Amino acid sequence: MKPKVNYQLVLEKELEKIRREGRRPRLLLHGCCAPCSSYVLEYLAGLFDITLFYYNPNIAPREEYEHRASEAARLIREMGVDVRLEVAPYEPEEWRAAVRGLEGEPEGGKRCEACFRLRLQKAAEAASAGGYDYFTTTLSISPLKDAQLLCAIGGELSETFGVPYLYSDFKKRGGYQRSIELSAVHHLYRQDYCGCVYSKAERERRKAAEDWKEGQAVMQNA
Repeated sequence: MKPKVNYQLVLEKELEKIRREGRRPRLLLHGCCAPCSSYVLEYLAGLFDITLFYYNPNIAPREEYEHRASEAARLIREMGVDVRLEVAPYEPEEWRAAVRGLEGEPEGGKRCEACFRLRLQKAAEAASAGGYDYFTTTLSISPLKDAQLLCAIGGELSETFGVPYLYSDFKKRGGYQRSIELSAVHHLYRQDYCGCVYSKAERERRKAAEDWKEGQAVMQNA
C-alpha cells in the first residue's frame, strides 16, 4: 500500500513557486457546487485567472443541477472575485453510461470513482482546448471525498491531455470549516446529498432510520 501524500503541502509548494516567478497562471477549476467552491475561490483568486467550470452530470434532477449552477453564479457576484463561470450543458446520459454496471456500489466506492473520472476528464479536455496552465477540482474540500484518489485521477489525466493538474486537498488547513463559514455569510444553498439518485436514496434511507430511532426513544420515554 502506497503511503498517503499530503497534497496540501504539495499545493503550498506550487503556490510559492508561482509567487516567486511573479506569474498569474490560468486555472480551470472544476466546481461541484457553490459551498465547496467558496473557500477555494477565496484561497486561489489572488494567484490565478480562474474559470469555474460547472460540469456535474451526476446531479439529478435537472432543477437541482440548474439551482446549484445559479448559486455558483451568485457566489461569484457576491464575493466580487474576477472569476469566469462556464456552465456545461446538462448531460445525465453521459453519467449514466459512465457508471453503468456500478449501480449497486456503496457510496464512496467504484461508482463514485467512475463519476470523479468522468467529471475530471471533461475538465481536463476543456483545460487542454482552452490553453489553460492548470486544472483541478473543488471536490477534495469535502471530508467525504478521497483527495488521494482525486489527485491520482488528476495526475493520469494530466499526462493524457498535457495540462498540469494542481494537486490539492482543500479540506486541509481549515478549508472545509471556512467553506461552512462562507456558506453562512452568503446564505448558500447547502444540499444534503452529493447529487446523484443513489446518494439521494442513501440520504433518505439514513434519515428514515434516524427518524425511526427517534420515534422509538420517544415511545420508551413516554
